[in-house]
Formats: sequence, C-alpha cells, structure tokens
Amino acid sequence: MITYNDIYEALRKERYNEQLQILARDFIQQCGEYFKDKKDFSEKDSGLFSDIAATGKKKLENAIAMFRELLMRRRKKILNLAFVASETGISKKDFDNLLDFERELFEEIVKSLEKADKNLNESMAGDRPESKFRLVRFLEDVSEFLDLNGNSIGPFEKGEVANIEGDIVEILSKDKRVEVIDEN
Repeated sequence: MITYNDIYEALRKERYNEQLQILARDFIQQCGEYFKDKKDFSEKDSGLFSDIAATGKKKLENAIAMFRELLMRRRKKILNLAFVASETGISKKDFDNLLDFERELFEEIVKSLEKADKNLNESMAGDRPESKFRLVRFLEDVSEFLDLNGNSIGPFEKGEVANIEGDIVEILSKDKRVEVIDEN
C-alpha cells in the first residue's frame, strides 16, 4: 500500500531530476486506493477523532495536490521527450520509465508532431491538401435536405452562396441546381 510519504518522495524525485523517474507500474492504482481509504476515513465523523479526521482530511488534500503536480511534471517531460523524438527520430530515451497511459500519450504526441511537420513541408512545397468543401452559388431555390451524415442542410434561395461538401455539390451540379464558384 502506498503512503503519503511515497507520493511526496515520487514528487520530490520528479522535481529535482531532469529525466523521467521510474514509478511502480501500479502506482496510479495504489494512489487511487490511498485516496479512497483516506477519504472514507475522513468522512467518518466521530467526536473522539475529529482532530484526527481533520488532520487526515488535510493530509488527503495535500496528497492529491502533490499527485496532480507529479502528473503535470511528468507530462511536461513527456512533451519534451516527444519533441526530441520527432526532431531526431530517437524515442527510446526514458521510454522504459513511462507508465502505460503515458506511453500512449507519448506515441500520440509524436504522431501529431510528425503530421504537423508533414503538413508544413507540403505547404512549403506548394501542395495544398484538397478541401472536401466547395463554394457554390444556387441557380434555383432548394428546400432543406440531408447531407451524407444525416444532418439537415438548407434551405437555400436562388443566388445564395454556400460552402458545401464536395460529394453533395456533385449531385446538385448534375441536377443543375448549383454552379461551382471555387474548386479549392
């Protein structure tokens, strides 16, 4: 069972070390059990132990604050690791020190950073990702209708301009109800 001092010590190590510190694989679950036990104890309001209950409640509040700070510090380190990994391609440093949910976070951040770099490179090369919406002008009044996802669109009046999904524009163009203004 984890104690207040264990949470304090984990936070202290995380604060004063640049690298991500090793935590037990079940650290989060143990903290959850600790918080639940302390909360249950503090809710038992007996007259004899009211000072002990108040002290326990304050200790619980401090433990929760330390736990949150610990997670925040670890997230900052994970963000830094992900940034370094996306820039250098090396992602194994401190990887073993990540908890399971932190490993998933790390991988998602690296993927997002790589996608952003790819989009930046495409933009610099002049390649614009194709937009799935197109700007059209209605050639006649069109009553309300459903898009491909079942959402209602319209109604539209003759001459009105709208930005509509490409697949719907194709259907409306075939029926000569719209003219495409901008192909994107």
